[in-house]
Amino acid sequence: MSSANSIFNIERHFRDKEGVKYNLMAFGFTFIGYLMGVMWLFSSHFILNILGVLLTAEALIISAYLLHEFSHYSIFKTPQMNALWGNIMSWMNGSCYGTFEEIRNKHMRHHIDRADVVSFDMRRFIENLPTFFKAIVKALEWLYIPVAEMMMHFFVIYLPFVTPKWHHKRTRTAVTLLIRISIFMLIFIASPKAWFLYALAYCIMLTALRFADTYQHTYDVFMVDDASKKDKTFEDDGKLRDEAYEQANTYSNLASIHHPWVNLLFLNFPYHNAHHVKPIVPWYQLPRFHRELFGQDAVATPVIPMLYCLKSFHKHRLARLESEGYGVIESKAGGADNFVGVVGVSFLTAI
Repeated sequence: MSSANSIFNIERHFRDKEGVKYNLMAFGFTFIGYLMGVMWLFSSHFILNILGVLLTAEALIISAYLLHEFSHYSIFKTPQMNALWGNIMSWMNGSCYGTFEEIRNKHMRHHIDRADVVSFDMRRFIENLPTFFKAIVKALEWLYIPVAEMMMHFFVIYLPFVTPKWHHKRTRTAVTLLIRISIFMLIFIASPKAWFLYALAYCIMLTALRFADTYQHTYDVFMVDDASKKDKTFEDDGKLRDEAYEQANTYSNLASIHHPWVNLLFLNFPYHNAHHVKPIVPWYQLPRFHRELFGQDAVATPVIPMLYCLKSFHKHRLARLESEGYGVIESKAGGADNFVGVVGVSFLTAI
């Protein structure tokens, strides 16, 4: 009896008892939603196809933000268990070409160095493209096809084969690519429509993640080799990035202020200032921690509601690709029309 209790006592794996039910609900939604959503992509009924796309996209979004939680070790007690489930989520959302450790290390640099530290400068790459190819990229982005994010994922696959310092990753990358290509070829053979709808769901995920990332920081973007691990500065500008700098350049782009449950669509990731104050706080505690830090008055908090960002996201969707600056933020409690934002800083793309 005691042995059975030990086997099924899953609480012992989690960091705290409060989180068991919430995390199990998130895991359940992710796996069941993903399986059901993909199944509906194969349906002959148009309505089920639409629901399948939306459900698959949302399951992918939650899998990405669960991966973010695992990278902070905020779900399970042990690093090994967080890494195991982080790898599972990365295979679901397509970030598995980089290892969990690489994803975690890149994201920790974001917190420690208080900057967007990247392995590949997407803005510079787009700026230097030949005119014809740049026009294609901009045409696709104008149509809301997240080609810049797709290219970031492509370079995670491509660079190990052409960059000597990453040659040690070639075998793992090739095997991963072969497995995933085989899976998606089988889907295409079974149903080209389902394959296309899955691609659409994946594009929705990339767009949703990008929309959240775009307006959460006005950090400088640096290549990973420029970052100094010793004093939280960068050799090229010497700017001290302390806690005051961090909060002054961090924004909570809440999906809803008055209906907190809406933020669960992003697994509470929009409570970004609270997350940066104490990154180990798990997703289900962030709304409460946000209220403790900032109270209920949205005007007095570093909040830019997502609805305020929609116009800016549309208006600057091409300028953002090459912009060296973030534009103008009229106030943290409102104006975002001229907030250009940033591109190419997804935590899913780590080399």
